[in-house]
Amino acid sequence: MKYMLVAITNVIAVVSLASFAEDMPGIQRDATSMAGVQMEQPEKPAPTARATGTIKAIDNERQVVTLAHGAVPALKWPQMTMGFKVTAAQLKGLKVGDQVTFECRADRMDATIVSIALIQQWRQERRARYAAGGVACPKSSSLATANRAS
Repeated sequence: MKYMLVAITNVIAVVSLASFAEDMPGIQRDATSMAGVQMEQPEKPAPTARATGTIKAIDNERQVVTLAHGAVPALKWPQMTMGFKVTAAQLKGLKVGDQVTFECRADRMDATIVSIALIQQWRQERRARYAAGGVACPKSSSLATANRAS
């Protein structure tokens, strides 16, 4: 009998508190609803990486350059030959057979050239940047592998 009284008292207390909460003027029930709230996660930018390679084909119409490049550890790519999206301005002065250094962005199955330059031109620009800063230009081991991709 004692347990029955305690159970009934608890039920009455819970029901009365719930009805009291509904009548409270400061609580807005709709404000706590998550319906309609968009929980967008910011998109991570596609990763970029620098590599070297040899131009195997240029398709100006489709704006694609085909490069035979060495391994790209930053993107977990093995050595291969593949096409990259490119702008006409980026291709200016480049031709099939040129050895280039390039930075690319990989987004799922799309690879896009961010920057591309002849290796020789890139080295000269790099040396000039270091000389302007009064610093000796370090040797790059990534450029030593440029001929392996050919």
